[in-house]
Amino acid sequence: MEGRSPGQLMWLRFKRDRTGVVCAWVVLAYFVVAALAPVIAALYGKDPYTLYGQDPEYVAQNPVLDDFGLPLGYFGGVTGEHWFGVEPQFGRDVFTMLLYGMRTSLYMALGVSTLLMTTGVVLGLIGGYFGGRTDYFIGRVTDFFLSFPQQLFFIAFMPVVTAFFVDPRDETPTYFRALAILIVLWLLGWMAMARLVRSTVLSLREREFVEAAKVAGASPWRIVRKEILPNVVSPILVQFTYQLPSTILTIAFLSFAGVGFVEPTPDWGRMFATGAKVAEQDPAFMFFPGVALVVFVLCFNLLGDAVRDALDPKSGR
Repeated sequence: MEGRSPGQLMWLRFKRDRTGVVCAWVVLAYFVVAALAPVIAALYGKDPYTLYGQDPEYVAQNPVLDDFGLPLGYFGGVTGEHWFGVEPQFGRDVFTMLLYGMRTSLYMALGVSTLLMTTGVVLGLIGGYFGGRTDYFIGRVTDFFLSFPQQLFFIAFMPVVTAFFVDPRDETPTYFRALAILIVLWLLGWMAMARLVRSTVLSLREREFVEAAKVAGASPWRIVRKEILPNVVSPILVQFTYQLPSTILTIAFLSFAGVGFVEPTPDWGRMFATGAKVAEQDPAFMFFPGVALVVFVLCFNLLGDAVRDALDPKSGR
């Protein structure tokens, strides 16, 4: 009987974890829906930017707000025209706001998490394998960035980064806000991955197969690429599955605090900021974005547990 590779064994163990498989499908569905947001919105016939509550032609046929700017009807104005209701004061469609908000948050978080993982892996491999002064220098840089109180500096750095490149009197373009968020989260977020990889590499570089590669005359680059990197894939993958939902929450926090995405860019955090303002008058506005975020974060965390158990059966629950 032909032997199976570690990757095949991991896949077989993962498929036996029903919770992990279901969560993987849910997470995949989120990314597919987010990618197809413009198509779904076009079929639905609404968009997240039109102020349906202030459009005279639309209001004449389908009034959505009362005299106080609150949604008409039940549960935030849920109707056949607006499946998840409408936004107070402006009457924007909540369903399309959520679709585009998911798109903004998910793909921003995916880009940030990929950059954090790449930076942390490279620095961790270099410091852990070469040691000495190289490891000392990388370690002190890591300690320096770890000394920053992250939540406070997320809020403080965002205006500084945007003001450095954009005149405060001008409106900051959305693409630049996205770039600023990426830079801030990258500068203050790669350290955990670097320390994880470094500690793993330190335990691997003295192993017999690494010593054998050195004796055989393999270059440091080949040893790192062929001998060490394949053995740190497991902790990297597990860490990534926990990093991405954490990054989504951080991006939402920045928008909630008013230093992330702003009007009219749809974003999960901005929807929560609006919901907090109208919580007493229209608590239903927070319901659908809140459920969507909780389900995604829960499923991604459970997926991370399933991946960890598949990669390391001894850690099984």
